[in-house]
Amino acid sequence: MIKKISHIAVVVPNLEEALGFWVEVLGLPLAHMEYVPDQGVDVAFLPAGESDVELLEPVTEDSGVARFLQKRGPGMHHICFEVDDIEAMLARLKAANVPLINEEPTIGTGGKKIAFVHPKGTGGVLVELYESTPEEPMRRREKLVEMRRRLREGRRVYTAGIRAFLAGLWGNGDKSD
Repeated sequence: MIKKISHIAVVVPNLEEALGFWVEVLGLPLAHMEYVPDQGVDVAFLPAGESDVELLEPVTEDSGVARFLQKRGPGMHHICFEVDDIEAMLARLKAANVPLINEEPTIGTGGKKIAFVHPKGTGGVLVELYESTPEEPMRRREKLVEMRRRLREGRRVYTAGIRAFLAGLWGNGDKSD
């Protein structure tokens, strides 16, 4: 059974720029960010009532989201429904001959079970189904730690680049004239 609309996903070319609109202008809070390596995306979740807006930025050129962005441009990517039993819902869809992208659930953001329903069977809309798992809070914490590590690492790289640039301007680090 469907419990609620979990989120509506929007593909964006630049997550930081998109957050400027969704957070700064609209005022939605940023609840969670995460890198999803098997999908090749950075993701941000912005609560809106009992549902979220999920922003997706492709970080690899060969991901499905990157291909979507190249073909269709930024915009709505999919709608996600929270279900109480994802295996039962997939069995129901299979029995109705609805084409599925995922025959079996996989683990998605935060550790939840997810599966996608092909747009051919839904009237053209990519549908994601998800079921919460007991491991979800722990996996969200782990992903947050990994995202923070990536940000620290990126900061170090940017700082080293700026220092090298300034050293070049100053003549190999000699700051006195």
